[in-house]
Amino acid sequence: MVLNYVWAGFFLVALFVALIKYFFFQDEQIFELLVSGVFDSAKTGFEISLALTGVMTLFLGILKIGEEAGAIRFLGRIIGPFFRKLFPEVPANHPAHGQMIMNFSANMLNLDNAATPFGLKAMESLQELNPSKDTASNAQIMFLVLQTSGLTLIPINIMTYRASMGAADPSDVFMPLLISTYFATVISLMAVMLKQKIKIWDKTILGWIGGISAAIALLIWYLSTLSQSEIESFSKVYSNLILLVVIVGFIAGGLWKKIDVFDTFITGAKEGFQVAVKIIPYLVGMLVAISMLRNSGMLGYITDGLAWGFDSLGFDTKFVEALPVAIMRPLSGSGARGLMLEAMAPENGGPDSFVGKLVCIFQGTTDTTFYVIALYFGSVGVSKVRYAIQYGLLADFVGIVAAILMGYMFFA
Repeated sequence: MVLNYVWAGFFLVALFVALIKYFFFQDEQIFELLVSGVFDSAKTGFEISLALTGVMTLFLGILKIGEEAGAIRFLGRIIGPFFRKLFPEVPANHPAHGQMIMNFSANMLNLDNAATPFGLKAMESLQELNPSKDTASNAQIMFLVLQTSGLTLIPINIMTYRASMGAADPSDVFMPLLISTYFATVISLMAVMLKQKIKIWDKTILGWIGGISAAIALLIWYLSTLSQSEIESFSKVYSNLILLVVIVGFIAGGLWKKIDVFDTFITGAKEGFQVAVKIIPYLVGMLVAISMLRNSGMLGYITDGLAWGFDSLGFDTKFVEALPVAIMRPLSGSGARGLMLEAMAPENGGPDSFVGKLVCIFQGTTDTTFYVIALYFGSVGVSKVRYAIQYGLLADFVGIVAAILMGYMFFA
């Protein structure tokens, strides 16, 4: 129901703002801008779905081999005690555990193309356990909120953008970005646990969160000893090496188990096209609504209002110039990326300005919440998302606040 109101609200607010612009400010281009944006976004939604087809075909085929070879069950057993606490509705050794692990691992390594197929497969497995097929289960909401928290250990894409814009040290945002996304993940995780009445102080949960925290701290320390070029090299080599090891490992495991790996791959790969086609209407619907809101200028008015409010309270408002990226990010990944690159343009201060660095932290800390909801829930036909949007946006909000604090701590 919440998604229903949010989606309709985007259209109504956009039209209301457009009418004001036309009748009071004689903006004769506003309706053309909105309509052209609608058609462009519909085309983009379709193209995104088609672009996902090849990648999903590949990884769902590989994932099928892993399932048949027992690799997914093996991963599930390793992290099973922790996931059984977070996902009490999911039985022990269920394939969903291993699929979610693969998804989170790919996300943390910034391997978006690999993460999406694993995530879609995990959502499908969770849907099989869902007693009410049109309503999101607790496990599905927990999984989605962890998605939107956007935990990334090695933000190679952000560093690449900064390098292309001429930053003196493209990796200087790495540490504040990692700290921000970590806080977003942990706090949103605890919030959902409280909502679902999961015991936060359980020794298994505390042990895993503490161990992961220690591992992240160790990684931060190690990378802080490397130069910018060494960090980029480390990121590229080990992110892709891990992915290749997973692919080859699954195939080798299939051979070891005497599975017909090629036929198994084909069986899993066939699902890729079916999933891609199924999500087209959900993506088109969400992207068109976001386009309406963006092109109406409403986001700009929100930013101006926030600047006035913070200034009235006596806060430093340097960060407000970067807020359009933070506001756009939950709505549109490509829109936020465009705003990020615009903020890093030389005429706007360049990539080494405070705003130029802060927009990169925003881009890497938060995630495209509404896109993720449309993609993952749409792929399994869930229309009643319950509290998923609120808690997904909570993860984004925590990430934005943490990013601002880290920006001032490191760069102000």
